[in-house]
Amino acid sequence: MAALLSVSVSVSSESRGQVTVTQPGAVSSNVGGSVSISCRTSQNIYSNYLACFNWYLQKQGEVPKLLIYATSNHQSGVSDRFSGSSSGLDFTLTISGVQPEDSGVYYCQTGYDINSQYVFTQ
Repeated sequence: MAALLSVSVSVSSESRGQVTVTQPGAVSSNVGGSVSISCRTSQNIYSNYLACFNWYLQKQGEVPKLLIYATSNHQSGVSDRFSGSSSGLDFTLTISGVQPEDSGVYYCQTGYDINSQYVFTQ
């Protein structure tokens, strides 16, 4: 029997500067399968001053690790099994060829640029 990947997704709805980010509940996948985790913003983050969308993975007892930044860019050292995409207000993290070590809590994060410094809303 194949092991299952259990992914906890932070369920949240936070707002600052009138932008709300919402994540759904948990998802799961068979090892070797593919899974997508979604996040929705209340407005287009690439309009006006907002300009950043990131994905993190936090494993038990560890600090969150940046996986994907600016929607679809891989952080150095992150497997290309992880990919990020967006369509309108929806942002998606896809994990292909799921492995047991992919289990954990996944967070999405928005941010914006003030005086050339990113300020994260969540």
